Amino acid sequence: MTRTFIATAGVAALALGALSAPAPAAAQYRQKISNDAAKCAAGAGPSVRVTVTDIKESKGTIRVQSYRGTKEDWLEKGKWIYRMEAPAKAGSMSFCMPLPRPGTYAIAVRHDLNGNGSTDIFTDGGAMSNNPSLNIFNLGKPSYKKVAFQVGSGVETMSIRMRYR
Repeated sequence: MTRTFIATAGVAALALGALSAPAPAAAQYRQKISNDAAKCAAGAGPSVRVTVTDIKESKGTIRVQSYRGTKEDWLEKGKWIYRMEAPAKAGSMSFCMPLPRPGTYAIAVRHDLNGNGSTDIFTDGGAMSNNPSLNIFNLGKPSYKKVAFQVGSGVETMSIRMRYR
């Protein structure tokens, strides 16, 4: 009976340990969220209030994605943390991007002008945190060092300028 109790207690401990263990790395990526201004209110955070400027037209969709500000994650397929989308409005739009914890992050913005869900490099717009220069040599993917920024436990603010071809 003692062995049965010890075995049962061991299984229960393993099960409880599995429940409290951190989620696998894949679960930390690819979460679609809505734009919730309350997550950028005073006392909220960590988050970043992103104002996207110079939006060309009120057509299509604006997509804002957060990434970890690392070489391994920046603009890598499927490595975005949070994504939000909204109908485009010419001029400027504001988004509140919550972040999982204080740390180093980067933001990418895309204006899918025709709303087809694909990147059309001759018509769609793009922008990134810290507004790095985009040119033929970096093909729209500047170094993570140029786009990364620090976020503490509060709310950061930034302005990102949309660019079109």
